[in-house]
Amino acid sequence: MRAASLAIAVASACCFGFSGPMARFLGAAGMSPLEAVWVRMGGAGLLLIAALAIVRPRALRIPRDRLLFVGAYALVAVAAVQGLFFFVITRLPVGIALLLEYLSPVLVVVWARFVRRLRLGRSAYVGAVIAVAGLAVVVEVWDGIRLDTLGLAVGLVAAACSAGYFLMNDAFSDDDLDPLGLIAWGMAGAAVVLLPLARPWSIDWTAFGRTATVDGHTLPVLGAALWLVLVATIVAYVTGVIAVRRLSAAIGATVATLEVIAGAVIAWFLLGERLGGAQIIGGGVVLAGALLAQSAAARPEPGPAVQLTPEASVAG
Repeated sequence: MRAASLAIAVASACCFGFSGPMARFLGAAGMSPLEAVWVRMGGAGLLLIAALAIVRPRALRIPRDRLLFVGAYALVAVAAVQGLFFFVITRLPVGIALLLEYLSPVLVVVWARFVRRLRLGRSAYVGAVIAVAGLAVVVEVWDGIRLDTLGLAVGLVAAACSAGYFLMNDAFSDDDLDPLGLIAWGMAGAAVVLLPLARPWSIDWTAFGRTATVDGHTLPVLGAALWLVLVATIVAYVTGVIAVRRLSAAIGATVATLEVIAGAVIAWFLLGERLGGAQIIGGGVVLAGALLAQSAAARPEPGPAVQLTPEASVAG
């Protein structure tokens, strides 16, 4: 059971890894990063809602007492994670921005220990730190580093929102909220939130009928967009939520750091981008951290202060 859950988490990270390469083809077609994000969120939300309305309409029902949670999920776990990252890369190198966002595993284990009062095995803490250290090597944070106070501050907020994604996926009951419905409404809600920033009415929609070339590799723009929506978003989020709910937020967040490695490998195969020694060594370190973290088991602290229910975790 645990092995299957880990396989789902790794599959999610690999699917997320297609995000960057596919988005590059949309960028080559003339779309800005935020426009590509809006196409991704809006397309995924629309397709999921349409599919669920046909095959599983009950999944789209949101209890009245869960409306605020779903709204927060769309705003924090989806829209903010995407939107803030693209703001940060305007102020800091992409490698630093990625490293800041993927501080989330450390934030999740700290939350689990001190807010939810779960006793995590030492391997959970050590594994999260090792994974983040490995990412620092992968993205080569020392290359062209520059400090920007606002960029760093917003990057830390993005990391907190990313941690919120994992914590919120672990903070509801299947009895009152269907995970697929949560993802569908989360994507649709994020598209609405990003509407004034992405300004999709400015997109050249005729580009979807053309091809785009990146580093000598050509793909139909529509094909790249569909892969981004179906695989790098819908499949990635669905498997990610399933993995977190089976493994816990702390372990799921650490295993998710493999996304950066997966993205580098996919870009290597798909676009011919070079994998340097730092990426290979750092990837091994990230993998070691993820494997170490997954061996941890969470136990509640004894005593009256224990808060174990999903509601308690949200309130905390």
